[in-house]
Amino acid sequence: MDLSSEWKALFPISTVHAPPLLLSGPSSKPILGPLLFNPIPQTLTLLFSSPSLFPRSLPPPPHLTLPRFLHTSSSLPPSTSSSIASLLGPLQNDTASHLLHNHLSLLQLPCSNSLLVFFPTGANSEQVGFLKLSVNGSGSGFDVWADKNGDVFSERTSSEYRIIRISVNPAVGSGAISAGNSGSFVSVGYVMASTLYSVHWFVVKVKGLGLSPERPGLICLGSKVFKSCSVVWACWSPHLLEESVVLLESGELFLFDLESCSKAGASNAHFRGTRLRVPWDDDSGAHKWLCCEFSWHPRILVVVRSNAVFLVDLRIDECVVSCLAKVEMLRLYANVKNEQFLTFTMVDCDRFCFVLASDSLLILCDVRKPMVPVLQWGHGLDKPCYIDVFRLTELRSNSRDDTYRWASESGFCIILGSFWNCEFNLFCYGPSSPAPRDCIASEVLEDLKTVYAWELPSDILLSGHDCRCGSCLIREEILKDDLPEWIDWQQKKEIVLGFGILNRGLSSLLCGSDEFGGFTLIRLMSSGKLELQRYCASWDSVKKLKEFHRELFHFEDNFLYIQDDEEYKFPRRFKYLKLDNLFAYINGNLSKVLSSKMKKPFKGPQEKNSFSTESHEILCEKLKACGFGRLRSSPAVAVVFNGISSPASIHEVALKRLWAGLPMELLQLAYSNYSEFLEVLVDQKKVALEFPVVPDLPQLPPFFLRKPSCRSNKWSQKVQRDDALVGPVLPLPVLLTLHEYRNGYSDMEEAGGFSLERELNLRYDEVKQVASEMAVSDSGVELHDDPAVSLADDREDMWGDSQKPKPFCLYHPVALKCSTMDQGKGNVFEDKKFDIMIFKVPEKKQVPNGNVSNPYKRRNDLGTVLERDLETVGPDLFDELCSSELQFDASVKNFGPKELKAYNGMKRQWSKWQNSFNLYQEFCSPTKFEKQST
Repeated sequence: MDLSSEWKALFPISTVHAPPLLLSGPSSKPILGPLLFNPIPQTLTLLFSSPSLFPRSLPPPPHLTLPRFLHTSSSLPPSTSSSIASLLGPLQNDTASHLLHNHLSLLQLPCSNSLLVFFPTGANSEQVGFLKLSVNGSGSGFDVWADKNGDVFSERTSSEYRIIRISVNPAVGSGAISAGNSGSFVSVGYVMASTLYSVHWFVVKVKGLGLSPERPGLICLGSKVFKSCSVVWACWSPHLLEESVVLLESGELFLFDLESCSKAGASNAHFRGTRLRVPWDDDSGAHKWLCCEFSWHPRILVVVRSNAVFLVDLRIDECVVSCLAKVEMLRLYANVKNEQFLTFTMVDCDRFCFVLASDSLLILCDVRKPMVPVLQWGHGLDKPCYIDVFRLTELRSNSRDDTYRWASESGFCIILGSFWNCEFNLFCYGPSSPAPRDCIASEVLEDLKTVYAWELPSDILLSGHDCRCGSCLIREEILKDDLPEWIDWQQKKEIVLGFGILNRGLSSLLCGSDEFGGFTLIRLMSSGKLELQRYCASWDSVKKLKEFHRELFHFEDNFLYIQDDEEYKFPRRFKYLKLDNLFAYINGNLSKVLSSKMKKPFKGPQEKNSFSTESHEILCEKLKACGFGRLRSSPAVAVVFNGISSPASIHEVALKRLWAGLPMELLQLAYSNYSEFLEVLVDQKKVALEFPVVPDLPQLPPFFLRKPSCRSNKWSQKVQRDDALVGPVLPLPVLLTLHEYRNGYSDMEEAGGFSLERELNLRYDEVKQVASEMAVSDSGVELHDDPAVSLADDREDMWGDSQKPKPFCLYHPVALKCSTMDQGKGNVFEDKKFDIMIFKVPEKKQVPNGNVSNPYKRRNDLGTVLERDLETVGPDLFDELCSSELQFDASVKNFGPKELKAYNGMKRQWSKWQNSFNLYQEFCSPTKFEKQST
């Protein structure tokens, strides 16, 4: 089928079968030569190692994922935590976002065998660090020039922001050093450091031929801070040495000319760039701006957004914007709803072609052919963030075989990948043949304009010392899966943070020629190492590297995040606690363990003085105030429901019911004072245990509004331990087990004995039955299908007449409605104990005019309280603003004019929020409240 080049470009390589623009197979090998590049293990050289090369500014990831955090920090079940996390969408990994750019930049010094290596350094990576590398006399490697103290050179910026990207602009042909001026400092290039909100410009100066042992000069020319918007990209002009362009997150473009900026002010001045008036479309705010580069003319820019690529022509007074590419171009082989452009670069040879990568495709485009791709690949990488284009002659330099010279000089290589995922692929392309077979035929002339992919994409191992055989790959994947879910494997493995490829001149001085050529790579590792390694062109990729193949593969310690310069000064001691009761409870055999312990005589130390009579009386009074005691006036269920003020789950109410059912003797065991505690021996020192203080406000155990201990476990002569009541010192499962043992279950070890789970389920069913009779519920709460126990003996006058309004409300929060969301995800966990909330409805109150006021009917009223009513208001005034009963653990204070003014303003804001929040309106619907107050 004869197709034009435009039609052929619509079939991406590696995505369709037999793509028309692919040169591959035995017939192409004699023309193209080897296009695979393998690291040579024997050439691995450590250039420099220092803590200053550590990526210190990278924030460590959270120890727990969002579902895990929600589950461990609250009483939410696992399915509900996962559902809530899924509603928030995928969360961005902050550490991965900090590894979007190359952390290493190389600047070749003219007329010398030296180069400068630039990278971020400092406590917050706010400084520009650099080293000087010079080829030694024997040509066997580099001599590294560092600071006098053996560390890296560094230069501060005018801000404390973390440097995100460093780019260099060599002064080729404009500041070449000659032997005549070898004693003076000469500018050899410029460096630009970009942070999140600022850009800093430096000039690089060296003395003589670049061989002087003196420190290279890195002088800050100026900076620009953008306070209103963050910096997205900053690039140098390849046409005019001193010009650069900055792209902001809002899409604004600024042009900076170092020569004019330097003349306007002194060194280290704050530059004022020229804002480029670009008329973007109305859709620019809905998408993310990525980067910008100069095209073939000094006043023509290519600007990239996540959904489109634009050509900005500034050659005339009125800026002209045209579209070069859109995501919709990829609709044939990508889902354009989820597809977006990720990274971009210009091809330096002519500045007409550019390379663009999306989520699934890699596209080669030409500014002279808008909306028409020149060539496409399916890259198969996960969110690539780095892209660069090299001539094939740079990667196949120093070749002994001259057979493939045409392919090396005509071909190009694209390196695409991600530093975070440690995946990089190589894409080669070029013309189809060395020379036309018939210069007159129009078909051949058309064929000369067509660009072909050379072989299928191949992976390139930038780390250079990982064995890629099947056994090592499987071991690595298994170790990744074995890591805890809050640890990324990048924390445990040494990864590449940045790299640079030496030019052919320097590479030939360091290494001998290869059969098919190769290149020399300098890379920055997350372990703080600067390494050099040689790569060679080959016909086949090497899967097994014997030098790095390890029988027992393992991850090293953390390399990627903050590491201290000094060693840990304090001794490392490990303390082991015997948590046998907790272990028994988790495994469901707490009854068996406690029963066996109580049958054995106690041989440990005993306190001589028992619980004081005064403390015993205080504790009894507190418990009686909560409704406990042998002569309680109401049954245990009534005590629990009367104590509900703030919203609580059915599971929480069931636990309070278990506390209320315990006798006074066991409750006294659960609370104590510090004078009764036995001190624990830790490191040859006796340490007192710490527990929360029992509050004065009457409430059911375990005392929700508890205060922390009044002081730490280190008592002194000045501050003696007090006799405050603290607790509970024994958990509820232990007390329940002791209670059953006391009631005659002496053989709890036998099968079918006391079961904590069965007891909890029984009390839960009891609470559900009472709740279904005492509370009005919304449509999402269903309690009637579950079995319940009979309460005929306990509910004589407790519930009251059926005609009276119900004093409680059952509510199923939207965030906890996990059953419908979990069914589609395959989750089978569903427990309504945690999903249903119950709370007490505030009683109707009398207002000053004598009418009965229903707070829920007045919820949307914007009326205010007058000053003449001040003597009648207090903290109970807040009942109008809350759907549940409020209790204040503070002294009662009446409102004054200032407090009343603040209250009225807060009430107006509260009412405005109520009217605009649909979920709250649904919660306060008349079906729940108004029919109770008629």
